[in-house]
Amino acid sequence: MARTNPNIIVTGTPGVGKTTHAEQLARSLGFKHISVNQIVKDEGFHEGKDEETGSWIVDEEKLLDYLEETDLSALGGHILDWHACDLFPERWIDLVIVLRCDSTTLYDRLTARGYKGKKLEENMDSEIMQVLLDEAREGYREEIVVELRSDKVEDVDGNVERVEGWVEGWRRDNPKGREEDEGEGAKEGEGEGAKTLV
Repeated sequence: MARTNPNIIVTGTPGVGKTTHAEQLARSLGFKHISVNQIVKDEGFHEGKDEETGSWIVDEEKLLDYLEETDLSALGGHILDWHACDLFPERWIDLVIVLRCDSTTLYDRLTARGYKGKKLEENMDSEIMQVLLDEAREGYREEIVVELRSDKVEDVDGNVERVEGWVEGWRRDNPKGREEDEGEGAKEGEGEGAKTLV
């Protein structure tokens, strides 16, 4: 079955605005927002919390099996919201948005959430060293990975508009939909819509 809408990952370090972006995109596009962290908690796809950071130790196999059963790869129209992206099969995904944030702004956001010690340090280092951007670039074709700034509230509206334009381009380029395995491993031939975000 060909999916008639793209699947999009919104990823980035905690505090960069993933959920805010994902919720607004889902509303404006009529897509389904999938909070992966919430699924991990609700469905128990974890092995408890890391003692030092307080973060969930995710059972990725159970999580992927669960998501596979939702038919998200076949249906399209999903916004996946999570701090990692490279575990999702490329055949599921049409666009990877990596949100980035100024380190001073991010520090303020994370400390306001109560992050401290190792958890704060690891997340700040991850953003400064662009770990998630590098993972996205290593895990997916270059042309579907886009870095967007999320420093100010105004950035969200601008980013949502850019993604809306990209989705319009994807739909024009895929009038009959896109088969799940199309483009897997390919480095060229992705629709022109992807270039409008760069």
